[in-house]
Amino acid sequence: MRVVVLGKGLMLANIILGIVDAGHEIVGVFRYDYTSKSKFRIALEDFFTPAPEVTLINKLKLNKIRLKSANSDAFRRLMVSLNVDIIIVGTWKERLESQTYNIPKIATVNVHPSLLPKYRGPNPYMQTILHGEKFSGVTIHLVNDEYDAGSVLKQDRVRIYDTDTSNELRMRTVVKARELVSEFLNDLNEKILTPVKQDDKYATYFPSITGEEMMLDFELQSSDEISRTIRALHPFLPTYITYKNVYFIVDPYNFKISDNAVKYSPNSIISKDPQKLSITVVCSDNKAICFRNLKLYKHRRVKQYINKYVEITK
Repeated sequence: MRVVVLGKGLMLANIILGIVDAGHEIVGVFRYDYTSKSKFRIALEDFFTPAPEVTLINKLKLNKIRLKSANSDAFRRLMVSLNVDIIIVGTWKERLESQTYNIPKIATVNVHPSLLPKYRGPNPYMQTILHGEKFSGVTIHLVNDEYDAGSVLKQDRVRIYDTDTSNELRMRTVVKARELVSEFLNDLNEKILTPVKQDDKYATYFPSITGEEMMLDFELQSSDEISRTIRALHPFLPTYITYKNVYFIVDPYNFKISDNAVKYSPNSIISKDPQKLSITVVCSDNKAICFRNLKLYKHRRVKQYINKYVEITK
């Protein structure tokens, strides 16, 4: 089959690898960067700091599609001229119009990193961790006029571990996406795939994270909620501890929840260690979290600041 891939980042790279694994021909790759950045900026980034998907595309000598929209007449004409059998999409913000997704002979499908119909929308990595899920997954579904709402063709689960940040979850998810894409393409040759309509009564959708969610609130959030927020936002966004007029930046791999409740009110700082760049703060469930390797937003001297200005609650 002749396949065109639309996408971004590690999902794009692993979809490409899945197609290669299945032995099909990639006749074009359209990176989302071309819809949102200038060609000059892309050229500079690709030369000085090439992303993994860029290195892979160059290594495989794939045909690069450099257009501003997948809904443009130029893209549609190109799809017809390339005689495309299937378009596979992975990480693409632009809503595809029917004049685009109906062009391939077989279908246009999307590879979404959740167990649809749950967690439609942007960045399910964050949302599944924020909501305390034990499993996420990958869904391959038909593209229609609504985001992430088309009938499901293939789906599999990905485990979420208690220590996962979005980074670890993403890495396992894109590997699963590679496997699923390969299986899906092989199934198209060997089986009759029956699309399964999504049940909208189980559908959930969450918008992009706001700036407020980056600020940890020890008076309202439990220790588990604080942990999930820190882990969910990494590596996409930092999380902050607000103290007087400064902001501590949390290291997502250097915090620990105490086993026992403490007799202090939420938001109390009950210990500090300037040498370890550490403070310990009480959460709404009266459990404390020790944060180490803290940094200060727009300040360099975090050790001196903790030593001189951070006050222990009496």
